[in-house]
Order: sequence, then C-alpha cells, then structure tokens
Amino acid sequence: MPPLHPSIDPAVAAIAPGFRALSIYVEAAPLQHPGLAAEALREACRHVEAGGAPWAEAHLQAWAEVFRGFGAKPQRTPCSAEALRKRVLRDGALPAIDPVVDLYNAVSLRYAIPVGGENAAAYVGTPRLTVADGSELFDTMKEGVPANESPDVGEVVWRDDIGVTCRRWNWRQGVRTRLDARAERMWFILESLPAMPLPALQEAGAMLAEGLQAMMPGAVVHSELISLSATREAR
Repeated sequence: MPPLHPSIDPAVAAIAPGFRALSIYVEAAPLQHPGLAAEALREACRHVEAGGAPWAEAHLQAWAEVFRGFGAKPQRTPCSAEALRKRVLRDGALPAIDPVVDLYNAVSLRYAIPVGGENAAAYVGTPRLTVADGSELFDTMKEGVPANESPDVGEVVWRDDIGVTCRRWNWRQGVRTRLDARAERMWFILESLPAMPLPALQEAGAMLAEGLQAMMPGAVVHSELISLSATREAR
C-alpha cells in the first residue's frame, strides 16, 4: 500500500454527495522520455476542441455547483479542469510547463476532471480534504514575492499538518508542495463527482499511471480509490 493515505472530512459530504477520487502515489525514476508528455498534451487539446468527453459539460457544471455550495464563485475561481478547458477553447493549446505537469494536465483535459499533482516529499503528515476555519496558512506568491494568505471560513481545502496545500478544493495549489519532474516521490489526486462515470475515473488514472511509467521507466505506481464514506478500495 502507498505511504500516503489521503482522508476526507465527513463535513465535505454535505457539499459534494457522491464525491470520489483516485489517489496515485508514485516512486519516481529518472525521466527518459519527456516528449511523451508534450504529445499527450497536444492530443488532449485537440480532443477538447473536438467536443471532449461525453460527460464533460455535466461534470464541470456539477463542479460549479459544488463550488457555489461552499461560497466560491466559479465564474471567477473555477475548478482546475474548467480553467484548463477554457484556456484551450480560447487559445487552441496550452504551453508546456514541465513533463509531469503537462501529462497530468493532459489527463485533466481529456477526461474533464480536476487533477492535482504534488511533491509528496514536501508533505508533513497526511493529505486531507477538509473545511477551513480561516486560521490556516496557504503559501503563495504575490507580485513575485513569497507570501502567506488564509482561506475563507467554510472553504474546502486540501491541507497537511503545516497548512493548506490547495485552495478552493482544486483551484490553486501552493508553492511548498509544487511538483515537477525532478521529484522523487509524487502524489496525484483525480477528483470526480457522480456526473462522471466511475470507469472513466479509472481510465483517467490508467492514462496517468501508464504515461508516467512510459516517461520514467522503472517508476512504481500505487493507486487507491477514496470516497466520502472513508472506504478505500485498492486498485
């Protein structure tokens, strides 16, 4: 079993009934084929422009409703999958950032699902999805300078023992746990609502896992399905 076992606060159940996610922990290997990620990203952008996944509109609309449920304004701070999709529909493509980031963005676009990628070595304690009380700290950059801010009271966030690692559920990731291809231990979370079929969530996880192993031969991948009922199903 992977050394990271994310948990979900029961308080989230009232905001997003039926929420489930695929947690993927990776013991990385040297990056040998970075170009595979760029091609996956290009293909995913073409897929979005061609209409995208059959469940895309319903799934992203469901995320917008969930965001409204904890006080966020999805028009201004949409879920990560919606933000990527809007950029592709506007610009026709996404710029390359980093092979690992490009790959998980490709998965997010192709499957219309929020995907987060984190440097697992930077985590202190267990990743957990919870409702903020407003006292937590979130490390970010403001005008090019490191800064801290706090989430709104009632905001759904991912956090560890130190502070918030992602604000507004999956809208913006922090600096401390930021992931790139140099990380030796990686953690990904693929987040879905009932509007997305469960087999599609599993396919998205397979695309990510297989892509990582193709880019980094020898990488070891551990996956588990987590849900609001706190049950875990090893995959």
